Amino acid sequence: MSFWGADNLKAVTAGRWLARPQWKGPLAGISTDSRVISCGQAFLALRGDRYDGHAFLEQASRAGAPVLVIDREGAFTAAKGGILATAGVLLVEDTSRALMRLAHAYRRTLSATKVIAVGGSNGKTTTVRMIDAVLSTQMRGRSSQKSFNNAVGVPLTILGAQPGDQYLVCEVGTNAPGEIAPLAAVVEPDICVITSLGREHLEGLSSIEGVAREEAMLVSALREGGCAVVAHDETLVGAVRSQLRSLSGPARVLVTVGRDPGAEVRVVDVSQSFEGVRFTLHDRCAFAVPLLGAHNASNAAMAVAVARRLGLRMDDVGEGLSRVQGPPMRLDCSSVAGVRVINDAYNANPESMLAAIETFRDVVNADPEAKLSRRVLILGDMLELGDQSSALHQEVLTVALRSGCADVLILVGPNMGRAATELRVDHEPGVHLLQDVAPPRDAHAAGLLRAGDVVLLKGSRGTGLERVVGSIGRGGPLEEGKPHPGLGQTSVAGGGRVSMQGR
Repeated sequence: MSFWGADNLKAVTAGRWLARPQWKGPLAGISTDSRVISCGQAFLALRGDRYDGHAFLEQASRAGAPVLVIDREGAFTAAKGGILATAGVLLVEDTSRALMRLAHAYRRTLSATKVIAVGGSNGKTTTVRMIDAVLSTQMRGRSSQKSFNNAVGVPLTILGAQPGDQYLVCEVGTNAPGEIAPLAAVVEPDICVITSLGREHLEGLSSIEGVAREEAMLVSALREGGCAVVAHDETLVGAVRSQLRSLSGPARVLVTVGRDPGAEVRVVDVSQSFEGVRFTLHDRCAFAVPLLGAHNASNAAMAVAVARRLGLRMDDVGEGLSRVQGPPMRLDCSSVAGVRVINDAYNANPESMLAAIETFRDVVNADPEAKLSRRVLILGDMLELGDQSSALHQEVLTVALRSGCADVLILVGPNMGRAATELRVDHEPGVHLLQDVAPPRDAHAAGLLRAGDVVLLKGSRGTGLERVVGSIGRGGPLEEGKPHPGLGQTSVAGGGRVSMQGR
């Protein structure tokens, strides 16, 4: 029986037919989005806080879906007749669970595919791209699209694999305790990669130890003979070892990676510029990656460790790393209307904020032209930090103020504003506070910039800092000293560097 046969779909999901399909032969896979579904794909109607796939059954059927998978019988009853009369309708208990069951069953069919799961607090998507770029030099395969790392994205990534694929790279994320374990059980990785620990989602995970325990669950379903490639961090390594000891069967291999002397794959030399990062491993293998951020040397070293595990040649590994394309809004460097922008506004936690500030300082100091430019930090709120939010915003802001790389500091969001007040820098020259960057305040932020500035954007996704880039592109930066229309009482800062000296 074909995996994508209608009867197998029914068996795997434990569903029952409300209407048997007229489609002959195997399905072309499954989709959860009626806007992009292909003819021959089954449509699975997921429900979320702001959407319900059951409202789009007719659209999916018109697009050529021969089977509709639902968990609300009333949705079929209401739409019965018309074009739905030609579609098979499969009723399951819960469409979200059905998606996970399908992915788990399909994963078991990928016997010739090495499945790599990538987790961690920071750099997951970038590391997925690095591993994919490296492996694709010698192998056939694919990886997660965008940041598909949750209970929808992970199963869709697995279901998108083809029988002839030699590798599949899956990103696995978490927002709360207990989310990684069921995803790991679906992925059943041959290799696990955990990039780093950070103080993320502390509303649910509470502490760095809680983060470590949750991230370590990625290895809870590591297959026999598998390998865990883990950032060399005492808390993380301890949690991973504990998980590995709980697994039965032959021992799994643990490989630690990082800049610490105890790391088995050790990064010993790192340099960076606007062109990217160069690094050397302890065995003198040297690599270049066209991405910003010294931390990306460690992420790239993890890709090297995976490649070595799979027997790739180092020359091919170097070639793959040299052509990596970073994901959008992760230290993404561009020039907009005369302003050089480093956009790292996809998301943020304290560790990634500190890494972004360090990166900004290093690449500016390494560039003679940038050294003469006005340096601007636009820092937005970090979200989901629970009762530690205030202290962590003050910590990040203190580092930014003392970094020596901020002539102008634009703080966006109530948490950053409160931190500035607590540190008594809210009225300092060169410090500007904005409640948000929703229009028209995105233009306000852009109006604080001048042609020739070098700018870092960093904050949680919910702050929407990327709007500032769009506003620069629409209106262009100011000439020096010229007020921006609509700025009201906000003033344009002078060229003096912001600091906390004497405080």
